[in-house]
Amino acid sequence: MAFGHGLQDASHRRLGRGGQAARHEAFRWWSTRVLPMRPELLKGHLDALLLAVLEPGPQHGYAVIEALRAGSDGALDLPTGTVYPALHRLQRAGLIASDWHTVGGRRRRTNHVTPAGHAALGEQRAVWDQFSTAVTALLTRRTWTAIT
Repeated sequence: MAFGHGLQDASHRRLGRGGQAARHEAFRWWSTRVLPMRPELLKGHLDALLLAVLEPGPQHGYAVIEALRAGSDGALDLPTGTVYPALHRLQRAGLIASDWHTVGGRRRRTNHVTPAGHAALGEQRAVWDQFSTAVTALLTRRTWTAIT
């Protein structure tokens, strides 16, 4: 069975002939819903994502988590147990630095990108551009030439 075929069949059976609008609506829902992000998909990309979120300016840890969620339309809803250790790792690597501030009587550590972090983010963006272009080319290709 082809991808999406069952979805098309279900809407056709439900509405009979002339259900093109319903099939289009079902596809639109399927293609725009937020799929759960598998943690293994983040491997190798989390550091770049964190640097990108911090690039505009300093943020505390929870604001970083919220920026990831908002910037990805909810696809990257990461727990503190994933984000905070990664922030500490980036700090040990010298890619971000942090300062303590008191806001509303509460102490918060804000993180900002260092010059080394900006350079690393630039490199990681170039690698991502190449990788995503190659993957997109392969995943959107519909026909393959047989090699013998």
